[in-house]
Amino acid sequence: MTEFRLLGPVEAWRGEGQLTIAGRKPRALLAALLLEHGQVVSAETLIDRVWGDSPPDSARTLVQTYVWALRRALGDVIESRPAGYRIRVAPAWTDRGRFAELAARGSAAAADGRYAEAAALFTQGLDLWRGPALGGIGEALSVAAAGLDEERLVVMEQRAQAQLDAGTPVVVAELRALVAAHPTRERARKHLMLALHRAGRHAEALEVFAQGRQALADELGVEPGPDLQALHVSILRASGDPTGHASARTVARGDEAGCEHGDSVPASVPVPALLPPATADFTARARPLAELVRHLVGAGGDTASTRTALPVCVISGTGGVGKSALAVEVAHRTAEAYPDGHLYADLSGATTAATPEEVLARFLRALGRPVPDSLHERVDLFRTTLAGRRMLLVLDDAGSEAQVRPLLPGAASCAVLVTSRSRLPALTGAHRIELDVLGPAEAVALLARVAGAERVAAEPAAAQCIARLCGHLPLALRTAGARLATRRHWTLRTLVERLSDEYRRLDELAVGDIAVRASVALSYEALDDGARRAFRLLGALGVPDFAPWLVTALLDTDPRTADDTVERLTDAHLLSVVSGGRGGGLRYRLHDLHRVYAAERAAAEDAPRLLRDAATRALGSWLWLIRRHAAAAPSGELEMCAHYTTARAGAPVAEDAAAWYESEAAALVAAVERAAALDLALPAREVALALGSSSFGVANRFEEWWRTHDAAIAATRRAGDRSGEAMLLAGLGQLRYSQDRYGEALAYFEQARALVEKTDDLRGLAVVLAGTGSVHREQGRFAAARAALSRAAEGFRVTRDDAGLGYASRLAASVDLEQGRHEQALTTLEEAHHAYRRLGSRRGVALTLRTTGLVHRALGDHPVAERLFEQALGMLQDLGDELMIAYTRLALSKTRIRLGTATLPPLLDALAVCRAHHDTLGEGMALRTLGEFHLAAGRPGQAAGPLLHALRVWEPLGVPLFRARAMRDLAEVREAEEAYAEAAALRADALAVFTELEAREQAESLVW
Repeated sequence: MTEFRLLGPVEAWRGEGQLTIAGRKPRALLAALLLEHGQVVSAETLIDRVWGDSPPDSARTLVQTYVWALRRALGDVIESRPAGYRIRVAPAWTDRGRFAELAARGSAAAADGRYAEAAALFTQGLDLWRGPALGGIGEALSVAAAGLDEERLVVMEQRAQAQLDAGTPVVVAELRALVAAHPTRERARKHLMLALHRAGRHAEALEVFAQGRQALADELGVEPGPDLQALHVSILRASGDPTGHASARTVARGDEAGCEHGDSVPASVPVPALLPPATADFTARARPLAELVRHLVGAGGDTASTRTALPVCVISGTGGVGKSALAVEVAHRTAEAYPDGHLYADLSGATTAATPEEVLARFLRALGRPVPDSLHERVDLFRTTLAGRRMLLVLDDAGSEAQVRPLLPGAASCAVLVTSRSRLPALTGAHRIELDVLGPAEAVALLARVAGAERVAAEPAAAQCIARLCGHLPLALRTAGARLATRRHWTLRTLVERLSDEYRRLDELAVGDIAVRASVALSYEALDDGARRAFRLLGALGVPDFAPWLVTALLDTDPRTADDTVERLTDAHLLSVVSGGRGGGLRYRLHDLHRVYAAERAAAEDAPRLLRDAATRALGSWLWLIRRHAAAAPSGELEMCAHYTTARAGAPVAEDAAAWYESEAAALVAAVERAAALDLALPAREVALALGSSSFGVANRFEEWWRTHDAAIAATRRAGDRSGEAMLLAGLGQLRYSQDRYGEALAYFEQARALVEKTDDLRGLAVVLAGTGSVHREQGRFAAARAALSRAAEGFRVTRDDAGLGYASRLAASVDLEQGRHEQALTTLEEAHHAYRRLGSRRGVALTLRTTGLVHRALGDHPVAERLFEQALGMLQDLGDELMIAYTRLALSKTRIRLGTATLPPLLDALAVCRAHHDTLGEGMALRTLGEFHLAAGRPGQAAGPLLHALRVWEPLGVPLFRARAMRDLAEVREAEEAYAEAAALRADALAVFTELEAREQAESLVW
């Protein structure tokens, strides 16, 4: 296992030895990949991270070179993907991942009151640091490095707090160093003051405060915050409980609190304390919590007595995301900054909203004031009463700005905290926090707080599964945890099994008066009819994310109306923005539990015909886009379907087809599966077949390819569509062919042929024959391959199908090449070239040029072959076809081996690409070419390994000609090692294969 270190100089270690990664830029690129936690990172992003605003012209080439160098040093942990690169590294393999895990465990222990354990966990995490983050890479990734260093400082402060709470000794020297390096960090200064005070060093503690006050004034022009000032006052008074923590109590009178005249309410005015209790199992939310506390107790350095504007904070988010819990937690933590009282009201904005008149009446009575009759009089008296007071208002679950505005004090000395399912955009001047669901680790921590840490620790995988099935939504997690807590006989796996059934999931997530379904229903009922219908249709279609045009199709409306509908759903937090998308434009998603609820409502409220019509429109729009991309850049692959009847024009076409497929892949698969379940056989079949013939299929998206065809073929069989079933079977055959599973591929093609021969579908038969011929070719059955491909080509000529003709002719020429019919191969390739030119397929032309280069190389015309390969390579690079780029680089490298000009990096890069695409045949080709490279360089010892590996990976494929060629090369290795008997046996076995297959190499027997 390779260990990666980011918390200090960027390093990689294997066992006790450090791996050599030469150069700052390769180390920076490695760090950039590691920081993305296994996500694909585009070349453009890597260039930006490594070089910033001034990349060299050769940056893209340098990225490829650095990736090659890293693979050489680290092994095959870096994968090439169509969208970029990703590093396959578990979090536990990086010091940053272990640090984050220890910090999360420490936070959970502290939240559970296990302070000594928390301090120990924080210490373990901090011990992983070896210096400033991301060292040794220059200025690259400076922002990321600063973020990591900030995480370290936060954990250092958390450790000090845990040590203080546990009553264990605090290392004052470390705190002094931290405060000296960061003089404006008030939390660290507070911990140092408290540690000194508890050690009886009161004067030093007061001096630390004085130094902090001076530093804040000099650097920021502000006074210390209320927590630091309160601790200062406590030390001055030698208080017996100088913790500095805010409590839920309120000061009763100004003179009792030691406030100056005019700073608190007069003794005759009651001090309301209406805050509900804080949530006992409040977990995570550290960043929004800190941000809100800062804003309420001293935004911009202002204090309640000096600021000029009323601070209003709005916490928005979907139902059940924890808005109220956060608001109440913030209110309790800032309570002492507002000694004149705390008002709280549940505005019930999502149900029967409380009116401003009702709320003001309650507030005025709490303040001991009369309640006037009219709204205006109540507002005036409320604001007059609060003038000059320091009071905190929490307005929970607001429905609209109009509900909130009359409740706002006029005094800047007060503060208001609002929660709402809406963003309340018209509430001007508000500071806004949007809450999303919890992260995976935070979700498991919350589950542990509710269900019990021991039970979660005993079944960590099941706990993670529960968190995922709950969509990391706090309300759902609390409900699931409560069910576990009240059912001690259940294992966590029991609940996983119950939640796994989507049709029962919302039933399971209910306990007592808490239910996820009821929470989502409140948001749903508040929508207008159009937004409710869109929400239902999105849930019924089941897509994980989508672009706004999909709503245009589902509602059968115009783009403007669809965009407005999407925005209303987003404002209600029933949709969330997930990305700007490489494919262009925004993408949105339904939370998993919202999707389940939306599907429930669709089944209850919409007629089946309406759901089927909406799904048909959606698939028709996708099909139209797929065909537009295919027409703009034909792939040159077999088209399984000649005519598409369900395409629906109108959706916007993205410029970058590869990025569009990357963005839409998951949604397309889900939509095809849903359409098939609705027995929409024709739309499901046409989209599945179009995908298999598109860049989607070319990019080796095997799982998605299988799922769409598997779903569509079931629906097609139910519909009794034999012709459609035949083409889908052929599509599955082409899938297995692309996966190098030739036996299965042939079986699918034979099933398809049996069906299509019962029809008059001449083109369909040609498609099946072309697929059958391609399988025979790979497995060395050249006579059968040539016959099938010739019949297929004739069928494509008759039906005027240039894509099919180019494909069948190119493969037929390759069969001629394998059997030494070079002139016939060149003639057949000319026909393929013309067909692809007519089609407008640059990819088809490039592949034909590559095959033509193979013929010239076999003829010994290496300069011509090199030129053809270079031409093909340039075209494929323009198209971004990574796998065919790798194949062409292999062909070019093999030619340059003959010319004595080959280099190693292109071979290693091609090998990595083939492995990333799970292309076993290509992997063996790359390994064999590596062996040839070493043989030609006079290194037979280094050639043996790749050649033997090639034989191993090819063994299960049933590709005798490829293996025979590797055996012939291995014979040269054994001869160089003077293992003549083994060499002779290898040559004999290879010659037997060449002779049986009538391959061009059988002529070599004359010189052996």
